[in-house]
Amino acid sequence: MPRTSARRDLLVRGIVSFGVLAASAFLLLTSQPQLGLDLRGGTQIVLETKDSPTTKADGEATDRSLEVLRRRVDELGVAEPVLARSGERRILVELPGVQDPAEAVEVLGRTAQLTVHPVVGAGDEAAADQVALTSPEGVPLLLGPAAMTGEGIKGAQSSISQRGAGNEVSIEFRGDAPGTWQRLTAEAACSPIGTPTRQIAFVLDNKIVSSPQVGTDVACRTGIIGGSTQITGSFTQAEAAELALVIRSGALPVPVEVIEQRTVGATLGAEAIEASAWAAIIGISLTGIFLIVVYRLAGLLAVGALVGYAAVAYAALLAIGATLTLPGLAGFVLAIGMAVDANVLVFERAREEYAARGARAGRMLKAVQGGFRGALSAVADSNITTLLAAGLLFWLATGPVKGFGVTLSIGVLASMFSALVLSRVLLELVLGSRFVERRPALSGLHTLGRVRTWLVARGGELFRRPGRWLVAAAVLAVLCLSGVFLRGLDLGVEFTGGRMLDYTAAQTVDPGRVRTALADAGFGDAVVATSGENGVSVRTGPIDDAAAARVGDVVSTATGGAQQVSNELIGPSLGSELRRNAVIALAIAVAAQLGYLAVRFDWRLGVATVVALVTDVVVLVGVFGWLGKTADGVFLAALLTVIGYSVNDSVVVFDRVRELARSRGKQSYAAVVSSAVLQTVPRTVNTGIGVLFVLAALLVLGDGSLADFATALLVGLVAGTASTVVTAAPVAIALQSKYPGTRRRAPVRAKPRSRAANGAVV
Repeated sequence: MPRTSARRDLLVRGIVSFGVLAASAFLLLTSQPQLGLDLRGGTQIVLETKDSPTTKADGEATDRSLEVLRRRVDELGVAEPVLARSGERRILVELPGVQDPAEAVEVLGRTAQLTVHPVVGAGDEAAADQVALTSPEGVPLLLGPAAMTGEGIKGAQSSISQRGAGNEVSIEFRGDAPGTWQRLTAEAACSPIGTPTRQIAFVLDNKIVSSPQVGTDVACRTGIIGGSTQITGSFTQAEAAELALVIRSGALPVPVEVIEQRTVGATLGAEAIEASAWAAIIGISLTGIFLIVVYRLAGLLAVGALVGYAAVAYAALLAIGATLTLPGLAGFVLAIGMAVDANVLVFERAREEYAARGARAGRMLKAVQGGFRGALSAVADSNITTLLAAGLLFWLATGPVKGFGVTLSIGVLASMFSALVLSRVLLELVLGSRFVERRPALSGLHTLGRVRTWLVARGGELFRRPGRWLVAAAVLAVLCLSGVFLRGLDLGVEFTGGRMLDYTAAQTVDPGRVRTALADAGFGDAVVATSGENGVSVRTGPIDDAAAARVGDVVSTATGGAQQVSNELIGPSLGSELRRNAVIALAIAVAAQLGYLAVRFDWRLGVATVVALVTDVVVLVGVFGWLGKTADGVFLAALLTVIGYSVNDSVVVFDRVRELARSRGKQSYAAVVSSAVLQTVPRTVNTGIGVLFVLAALLVLGDGSLADFATALLVGLVAGTASTVVTAAPVAIALQSKYPGTRRRAPVRAKPRSRAANGAVV
């Protein structure tokens, strides 16, 4: 690249980096984060379903109401809510960080039974079916039987009215509703202009919200043709948005009544939050020290880029108003690992470039630039596959799975900016200087490293008998999975439901003390939160009356005396529909990753990656079964993190396989895969150690769900790294042997490039 062009590119990257960091700093100084129930607490609302004239409020109707309420909460913009059935008729709703609880109660409690009626005259037939209501303008209207219900409505959106002042709601019809709407408007258009019978009334919860007249441009007995219409009226922007929300989310099958509303404290507690903060600080600091020790000056610059990553990612979350919870923050653990991984990939490539160039002027700068070019493909592919899955989880899933998708998407984008833009600016400015050029040992990129050189020289062909590797992987998977069948998987209250026990004390309650006492008594999976000023709420898994009594004794002792207020059975907050949607979203995400890898690499490598991913899931679930750990919502977030890490690790190795396969046409495929695995060992080990520091600190300092979260990620980290070698690579070799394809050779060059000391074409 010409020197002028290189300087221009560096200047552009520098300006972009400065602009992004400046915007991030502004957001960090002017915005406050929204914390979830586990970190901050929120509002708890208890609703009770009531019988309607046509439907009994039984358990089935309550379950249907819960799913409608879940959609409404999502539409309200409340992230990471908790919704669970309590008993047969009650629904528990916990909303983190709600600014206006009264508004939330009003929206959640509306039945949203929308009907469309013709306005009839006093002398019309079917008087028994007529009902008199008042229009929003205060005019009494006599309405005929409902011609359409909310079942015929596909969607609703609010917007500024195009017919004058105020706002309107646009409605899309579905099914037979467009024909019904045409018939209604055709009959109304035959009435004289200005008469009531030319109007059509939209009734929501037995109240007319709009009664527009059919326009003069509509012909009698022709009507309005099309699949949409608008509800107009004197709506404010907020009123129109609320009306569109309740119509869009669907009607409650039965009415609901607010039984109780109160504030609740954080479910994790101050001690756990402080422990996780210290764990993050210590873990990231150890990761930074490790990078500096291994890569010296380049590692120090990478630490600076990682600080920039943290600022950009956190500022992006503040910008979109995302709610921060522990499951959501799991996405950042993976993103931190990917940010470290991208820098390590660049450094290892730069080492290869430096070793291949010999004694030349500007050798270090050229090596850095070559390192970014060589690592770009692996960085892009690993991040795109992860981003693809995260985006699909965000669009298709709900609850904690959706929160994971949001934070992971932002983290991946921020890590790509950190590694490919900010880190490159710092490396080219500092390592490209004359001072470092004369002292290459300062850079940390001047040598391939003894371990790497020894591995490549003496590692031999790892996969001469790939079947043995697959047998070992199968045996390990069976051993792990047997833990689920022999010991069972201890599902958390989010999946199984359980009991909600409420107590009130005579003095202020210390929730941390209650958590510790319950854990010592054998109720380690209990979720404890303060309720009001002197109340405490305990949510446990399925327990009998004797165990519930023991919980009461423990709480009473820990609080200096407490009386039980309520004891109710609750359903799972991760209900059947939510679990089904999560599984569907995950399946589609994996299929999309497989399709992308098949296009970018080869379908055999894509299948091998998915097989390794499934193996990692089996190992993690099996280990939790053997250890007797609780599989709760936090475990679900850890599982998703492991899946992302597994795909990322396989993609990096297979990117090197693709490169070597093009240039070593005469070598066996097994030998090519073996070389790729050995050449990427430094990257694998260094990235794994970087993430290991964070998880180890969380495991040592955390307790309860935090320790289980760290345990799951540690198991997944080891499994994801090993599965690439033990499972993915042998599967790829086996598929290549059974379904051989055309091996693409590298184009013939006029001057072949030199080889690095490890034998790789660089």
